[in-house]
Amino acid sequence: MNKDQEESVVRRDRFSGGPARAFLSSLAADKRIFTADLAVDRAHVVMLTEQAIIDETDASEILTALEAIQTAGHSALPDGEDVHEAIETAVVERVGPAGGRMHTARSRNDEVAACLRYRLREDIIETLETVVGARATLLDTASEQTKTVMPGYTHLQPAQPTTVAHWLCSYEEALSRDTERLLGAYERLNRSPLGAAAFAGTPFDIDRKRTAELLGFNGLVENAMDAASARDFLVETTAAMAGLGTTLSGLAEDGILFANKGYLDLADEYASTSSIMPQKKNPDTLELVRGRVGDATAGLDGLLTTLKGLPRAYNRDLQRASHHAFDALDSVTDATAVAVGAISTATWQEQTLETAAGDGFSAATGVADLLAQAGVPFRTAHEIVARAGEQATGDTPDIETLETVTQTVLDSPLTAYVDTGELNHVLDPAGSVASRDSRGGPAPETVTTHLDRAMAVLDEHRDAVVTEHESLENAHQQRQSAVTTYV
Repeated sequence: MNKDQEESVVRRDRFSGGPARAFLSSLAADKRIFTADLAVDRAHVVMLTEQAIIDETDASEILTALEAIQTAGHSALPDGEDVHEAIETAVVERVGPAGGRMHTARSRNDEVAACLRYRLREDIIETLETVVGARATLLDTASEQTKTVMPGYTHLQPAQPTTVAHWLCSYEEALSRDTERLLGAYERLNRSPLGAAAFAGTPFDIDRKRTAELLGFNGLVENAMDAASARDFLVETTAAMAGLGTTLSGLAEDGILFANKGYLDLADEYASTSSIMPQKKNPDTLELVRGRVGDATAGLDGLLTTLKGLPRAYNRDLQRASHHAFDALDSVTDATAVAVGAISTATWQEQTLETAAGDGFSAATGVADLLAQAGVPFRTAHEIVARAGEQATGDTPDIETLETVTQTVLDSPLTAYVDTGELNHVLDPAGSVASRDSRGGPAPETVTTHLDRAMAVLDEHRDAVVTEHESLENAHQQRQSAVTTYV
């Protein structure tokens, strides 16, 4: 490569050689923000022209060059430290020295911050659309399983009977909070840093609100030093994705355990077999969901480690920050669709579930509750049921055992407190579930009411995502219209 080929519009020939040149470059990784950079360039050039900082002739040539660069694609860019330098070099190659006016009143510091925010918005919206769709699928599946009794666990031990719908709704509600965290992260992300320049602003009479408007940002990062250096929007996004991934990992883990116990049968599309044991049906997709969550949690740790010791304003370490957020978004978004797809298409083994729902005297709390409702102090009722469980010949004590223990503890017969019919009802898993009709409980009617509330919240979140998506599209149209004024 000759000397002229090594030069760039940013570094010239002073820093053009040596092995560190490739080490410094992020051009390949910057493919993700190629389109974002072109959008930021266009908005900036339009604003400079409207403010009479550059003339319309130069603006027309620069904007025409940017269109040609976009058509040619990222792979056609000249070498550079990053996509921002490479695009500017390509503009100058097409336009001549006047192309350098594109960089008036800005730095790569505020430029890259704007590009990251611009692209990250699109990715978060895609993730939100996936999560909202997954939640709708869970709610639809739950509506079909309100009476499907299943065992509930604490410490992986049989605890109380519940329903498949109740279990599904527990994850949908967790995903609802994940949605809220992503929407909150999006709100704080959606502010423009453009115009901060290196970190101390610029003497040019720029209009920061105009570039924010053309790029669809809802406001500004006001302080120029903060605007150029802040990467907390990456932290918040990656943390939200790690949280979402953790929710999905729990869903996947439950699915794996349920498949192991024969409670559900995964659809073939979400399972695989062994290379040597053809009889096996392995929950590989759910295992990979668990594994992919490590990408997000490790990314959060890596990102925080990168940021924790940096002095204020721009440092080159920041070049290594953004990929953690993008990797987390890619990994967990894919995992969302797969995890929910696997669970929603699984076949629930209802008879096996109902039998297992009564294991381990799981109706014990229901018996204690009946005694407490009849006026027995709950701790005394707890003692009666515990003793009966200890004396039972199987998992669940029979009524005679309960009567004997009650007589011993209370010096009164069980029937003085509890009707035998009610007792038989709560000892049955389906009856136990039906009795738990407090808000948020598993009783079928209660879950049905909950589904209506959950769907209303989901609709609100879906509308919020649509609104943000439309806002970006409107900004794109407005920017395109402004560009055609000069091209």
